[in-house]
Amino acid sequence: MRARPEYDLPGELDPVEARAKRLEWATIFFMLTIVVVIYFTMGSSQAMKAAWIEDMLSFVPPIAFLVSARWKDRPADEGFPYGYHRSVSIAFLAGAVALTIFGVFILIDSILGLVRQEHPTIGTSVVFGHQLWAGWLMIAVLAYSAIPPLVLGHMKLEPARALHDKTLKADSDMNRADWLTAGAGIVGILGIGIGWWWADAAAAGIISIAIVNDGLTNLRRVVSDLMDQEPTTVEGERSDVPERLRQALNELSWVRDVDVRLREEGHVFAGEAFLVVTSTDNLRGKLEEARRAAYGVDWRVRDIVFEVDAV
Repeated sequence: MRARPEYDLPGELDPVEARAKRLEWATIFFMLTIVVVIYFTMGSSQAMKAAWIEDMLSFVPPIAFLVSARWKDRPADEGFPYGYHRSVSIAFLAGAVALTIFGVFILIDSILGLVRQEHPTIGTSVVFGHQLWAGWLMIAVLAYSAIPPLVLGHMKLEPARALHDKTLKADSDMNRADWLTAGAGIVGILGIGIGWWWADAAAAGIISIAIVNDGLTNLRRVVSDLMDQEPTTVEGERSDVPERLRQALNELSWVRDVDVRLREEGHVFAGEAFLVVTSTDNLRGKLEEARRAAYGVDWRVRDIVFEVDAV
């Protein structure tokens, strides 16, 4: 009997994982174009600077996802007897910490701008031989920066749920922050154009609050996972897998009572099942039956230790 099967993503999810990887590579490509065009047009605008930093941070989740994807499937070895599943949680933690730190930095910077009453100026640029207010270029760039995150972020939701990948869900949340950031930045630029000097710093502050909120939300989730909180969905809701596992084991004819305790290890769930049995006859065969029942509940159930007590 193999007490702990190696992690193997169900065959029907292989195309989903491949699609998720393609989406992350597409994200890296488009975000690279976005940070380049914003860098060359941001001038002295705090809102544009905040949007640029936020877009730079958008590289963290997709890179973390792609790196963890290469580690999570490695089999357990002598050094890591529980496998490498938690590499997914570590990637999730890296993205959350980066979001939080830089969000706080931008917030402080925008508050200082308001306190000092800094008046950003937006000059003019020559485009095809014509003088053009640089603000229109900034707005065009910000509008472009909103489109790829809006589309890609929505496309990542389904794979994130199917793969139970919280790093991918965090990336989708980051993409949502990206296009909201672009909208706030446009408002700030227009505010400068009509003479509201404070609009730029205020827009940067709004952007930073959205970044900090996403960072703290994701940080709270990943810390809970690393502290072995009961399994949750990628949206943070309570998972039904522990109850389904309990019911499946309780339906075995030789089981009188059962309780389970699960935790998350990246994509998969591990834990213990406490069985009160009516008889210990042919216990090896009964535990094999319990193992098949447990691992048949959900593909994420992958490492269950059985503790048996007879009455």
